[in-house]
Amino acid sequence: MTVVRRPRHAPGRHRTWPLCRQCSGVALDMGSARTRAWIAGRGLILDVPTVTFPGAGAVYPIQRGTIVDAQGTARMLDRLLGHRLPRFSRPLVVVTAPVLDGFAYRTQARTAVEVLRPRSVLTVPSARAVALAAGADLSRPLLVLDIGAHLTEVVLLVDGAVFDARRTALGTGDLGDSTTPDRIGEAVVDMVTSMLRQDRTSLTVDALGRGPLLAGGGALRPDITRHLTGRLHTPLKAVPAPHTAAVRGAAKLLEAAHSHPSTTGADDPPPGPRPC
Repeated sequence: MTVVRRPRHAPGRHRTWPLCRQCSGVALDMGSARTRAWIAGRGLILDVPTVTFPGAGAVYPIQRGTIVDAQGTARMLDRLLGHRLPRFSRPLVVVTAPVLDGFAYRTQARTAVEVLRPRSVLTVPSARAVALAAGADLSRPLLVLDIGAHLTEVVLLVDGAVFDARRTALGTGDLGDSTTPDRIGEAVVDMVTSMLRQDRTSLTVDALGRGPLLAGGGALRPDITRHLTGRLHTPLKAVPAPHTAAVRGAAKLLEAAHSHPSTTGADDPPPGPRPC
């Protein structure tokens, strides 16, 4: 079932984006199926199943865009990254988060990431991270279609910020007897159509005409992309290596933190690396 909600952003406290030329940094994209990590200076070092083993069996601490077990997520991060970071380091951590229900996710993610003894934890909407990884022009309206394993989001970015979003708890990991590529594609089309109907401006139309940005594992499925192209009547722009786009976008924000300080909201990092 498709969940529809228009995100609202309350004004937050402003603080200086941390300038961190010497400290270590970690970019994290934690999904229900895969967890990916990027360490500053080393690149993508992890692309593994999101699972922990507290006892005899496997436990999946993140389900459909929700961290259901923060302590289990912390154990997983400690197992995967604890030995990979410099001893006594206080890394800057950038975490991608789903757009809708992002506050709950960010709260749980911050709790889990404490196991890495971070100097600071910053979050970025996954759709914005995808756009940064693609090098998209954020001065124009942009539609991001992010089809993951168990969660799919359709997000409209305006000036790099989330203007509207839709999500469905459906993805490529659900493909089987009752879920087909066409069903996933149709769910995306329904979300885009809903966005078009409710938008009293021309922003969604402009973004659709520009060509949606396609990311996530679904972008690697020709059967899904063919369905979307035919139903949306517009060319799709697949992000290179779409399944790792979110973590690479978060890594770009790490680069920005290592090179240039700026004033911004605590959970609203700068749009991309900027020259000093």
